[in-house]
Amino acid sequence: MTCNLARRPPEVGIMDGASFRRAMGRFATGVAVVTTEHNGVPFGMTVNSLTSVSLDPCLLLVCPKKGSATGNAIKSTGRFTVNILQESQKDLCLRFVGDNAERFEGLTLESDAWGSPLLPGSLAQISCRLDAIHPGGDHDIVVGEVMACVVREGEPLIFHDGQFCKRLG
Repeated sequence: MTCNLARRPPEVGIMDGASFRRAMGRFATGVAVVTTEHNGVPFGMTVNSLTSVSLDPCLLLVCPKKGSATGNAIKSTGRFTVNILQESQKDLCLRFVGDNAERFEGLTLESDAWGSPLLPGSLAQISCRLDAIHPGGDHDIVVGEVMACVVREGEPLIFHDGQFCKRLG
């Protein structure tokens, strides 16, 4: 099989964070909230940087911003839970973005066996033990070993091109 590739010259001067963000926005992702607990205080952040890494052992990765409160709590506790959100949980997703101090207010929470908060109604809850942290620019690449999973039926919350959308098909 032959493949003819046409080379075009690089477009100089367009590589910046905003261009890269727009390009990555074309990749549809699910949405999750990563939670942990440190010294009796719950922490959480919305992520769409969630990737399965390995099935043997079961590993995943998330990427908190360097210095974020939730990222620091994960480093301190060595554990976290990924709560994969369903289509109806857009408001819950937005609660865990930015500097919102009221993230857990009014929620009825349960905890996993290791103390991390479980968000009610999530499609899946994946409890992890911290396996490794790697530097990744202005974020940390946090690898977790999966210790337990709970899976429920439902439709996922999907983010594409800067907005929430429904699953196609």
